[in-house]
Amino acid sequence: MSVSIRLKRFGTKKRPYYRVVVIDSRLSDSGRPLEEIGYFHPIEAEENQVKIDAERASYWLQNGAQPSDTVKAIFAKQGIQTTKAPAKD
Repeated sequence: MSVSIRLKRFGTKKRPYYRVVVIDSRLSDSGRPLEEIGYFHPIEAEENQVKIDAERASYWLQNGAQPSDTVKAIFAKQGIQTTKAPAKD
């Protein structure tokens, strides 16, 4: 299964908000997500813009889910590592 972590848009015209979802990338844009792991509200105040369940995000990343470019940037701001750490010898 090809799984991606991406944003799913909600809200009205010029008032967007997004949910960070884990979804089978072969499904359509309106497909049902496997799991919702957070949200992103770009219009809100800085401290209320993003909420991510870091534990679940790490779980999906370790199991091969590929984040979109925007989600990578959000994870970087939240301190969630999107690349696998090199193995220790």
